[in-house]
Amino acid sequence: MISPSIHLLRGATQARLVLVRPGATSFDEQGRLKGSLDMPLCESGIEQAKNLASELSSLRLDAIYTAPCRSAIQTADHLANGRDVRPKVIEAFRNLDYGLWHGKLIDEIRRTQPRLFRSMCDRPESVCPPGGESMQAAFTRTQKALRKILKRGRDRMVGLVVPDPLASVIAAELSGEALPQLWSVATDEGSWQLIDAKLTNV
Repeated sequence: MISPSIHLLRGATQARLVLVRPGATSFDEQGRLKGSLDMPLCESGIEQAKNLASELSSLRLDAIYTAPCRSAIQTADHLANGRDVRPKVIEAFRNLDYGLWHGKLIDEIRRTQPRLFRSMCDRPESVCPPGGESMQAAFTRTQKALRKILKRGRDRMVGLVVPDPLASVIAAELSGEALPQLWSVATDEGSWQLIDAKLTNV
């Protein structure tokens, strides 16, 4: 677990969170680390966003919150189409800052920085990309915003559009699962998952 304080979110009152990964960008297609770079959806990403909207059309979404990057905002706009809800941009949900790794191929990092690459596999929460931020730091800055959203969403269905790897960090903590390897969630998937978040002391 990244932070024991998040366990305060588990308790008696429940909020349902639909966690959506935005559609792909050109960097995602190329296997490059996008991180906190602000990039729009590519053609396949637009199709993924449309498919997500179709898959989730039968779910009632009482609110939609989105990361500030263009791919997330575009995906959120597709989700909101035809609904009486307007996506709200949350700056705290900007994606992990990869620093000097932005734009690099994952295989390039594996070859040029094998020790750091291995550490990110074994202890992803404790390693910081050169000039960037660690998963621990990224999650810490999201906690306040996440708590507010979940508190407002008591007994409601809330949509949250956040890119990976930050989406997977949030999902792991709310579900109580182990943090996934960075490299397995480094690019957007155009996917979604339903999380039942329990709330106490928020």
